[in-house]
Amino acid sequence: MSRSYGQYCGLARALDVVGDRWNLLIVRQLLMAPARYRDLTDGLPGIATNLLTDRLRDLEAAGVVERRLAGEGNAITYALTPWGAELREPVEGLIRWSTPLMTRGPGGDHFRAEWLVLPLSALLGGNAARRSSTVGIAVDDHLFQARTTRSGTEVSPHDGRDLDAVLRAEGPIVLGLSAGVLDLDDIRGLIDIEGDEAAVRAVFNPPARP
Repeated sequence: MSRSYGQYCGLARALDVVGDRWNLLIVRQLLMAPARYRDLTDGLPGIATNLLTDRLRDLEAAGVVERRLAGEGNAITYALTPWGAELREPVEGLIRWSTPLMTRGPGGDHFRAEWLVLPLSALLGGNAARRSSTVGIAVDDHLFQARTTRSGTEVSPHDGRDLDAVLRAEGPIVLGLSAGVLDLDDIRGLIDIEGDEAAVRAVFNPPARP
């Protein structure tokens, strides 16, 4: 890497690799799925193309990102290495830590519904229920699914499976529900629920664990 804190400390050395501006947002995109260069520029509004090229090169040199050949026309796809994928846990920890920063809403910042998959995983993952259910979460033109079991909740883009219920709401509302700062009963006019409301409650307002 071109810059280093020069400290024999795990945090300092981790920041040597991922601490530069945009690096963790590139990781965010690749935690969702491998992506082509154009997909990354589309998913990272505001990044200059030459800077993206530099950041990808640095992350690849550090062993965080690798290039793969896609099926059609030998196009290059970027993906996290197994070591790079281990950043999921600290990234999700930062997302949970950011809750007080998110309560004021997006303001003039960019927002894309596709970015919700990681925050929903981070915020809802610990919610469990005695009865398994799968709830759709619809924001703008994106549909996610939250599958809740005894062991926790898994969130992913909808894969076509049958849903027990669908919750429709704006992104900040969904984040507030997921973080536990909003309650379903207090925002009836801001959400729409189709199907089994108990399944929705199991995801967003689970009973307290003993």
